Amino acid sequence: MTDLALDAAAGAPPVAPTRRGYLVAFWGMILRDTRVLRRQFLMFITRTLMQPLLVVFVFGYVFPRIGQGFSSSEPGVEFTTILVPGLMGFAIMFQGVSAVALPLVTEFNISREIEDRAMAPLPTGMLAVEKVVFGAVQGLLAAAAVYPCAYLVSGGDVQVNVDNWALLVAALVLGSLASSSLGLLIGTAFKPNQVPLIFSVIVLPITFLGCVYYPWQALEPIRWLQILSLVNPLVYLNEALRAALTPQVPHMNPWVSLLALTVATVVIGGAGVRGFRRRVLS
Repeated sequence: MTDLALDAAAGAPPVAPTRRGYLVAFWGMILRDTRVLRRQFLMFITRTLMQPLLVVFVFGYVFPRIGQGFSSSEPGVEFTTILVPGLMGFAIMFQGVSAVALPLVTEFNISREIEDRAMAPLPTGMLAVEKVVFGAVQGLLAAAAVYPCAYLVSGGDVQVNVDNWALLVAALVLGSLASSSLGLLIGTAFKPNQVPLIFSVIVLPITFLGCVYYPWQALEPIRWLQILSLVNPLVYLNEALRAALTPQVPHMNPWVSLLALTVATVVIGGAGVRGFRRRVLS
């Protein structure tokens, strides 16, 4: 029980928490979740790397050696080079969503752990923000693990160089926050038995139609799909990563990508925080 609850039980007027008190409590929640992640680190790595490894192994190693490799429209650019930014974005999106949505289902409906979190001396909205921040951290870790695996599996055929560090950092941070915000929205807006269906209906289409395996400009022959894909935040993340890592590959204007990611984070995150508050206070 928090000090505020003890004061209320004793009949004393509650003491308003200070900003420093909020920061200490917020950091304590981060440390708590970090300890849990350390205990489940093997599961985290397996969940993060399994699909990117399989994709790079099949498309970057097996296909070229059996004469069925994919060709790029850009001269001298290997297909694996196009894949790496897309797989980084995919890892961020998948990890950010699953790291927030799946634990929320358990905490709200099975373990009721959310009741313990609600006892922390933090506003309910900040509890939701902590979930988003920690999910974003896991998304960043997932992105960092993709490139070494792609380089090793493809035999060094990846032509990736950081052309713009500021753009890369901005894309990674905004993309991680957008994906974990989507996880917060899914985890609070749907019933537990609906979450697996949501992954099939929402998350899988987002990833497979999110320009993971091709740049957005390559969709010009299918104009309706190119326009429809603009509602997908993963498109902007992958295009920003291509601008930062593989500028030789066609990509969107980086400022457009970053602006879209910012809007997606604010809109989806705001809806997720409202849903989280409603579920906790109900």
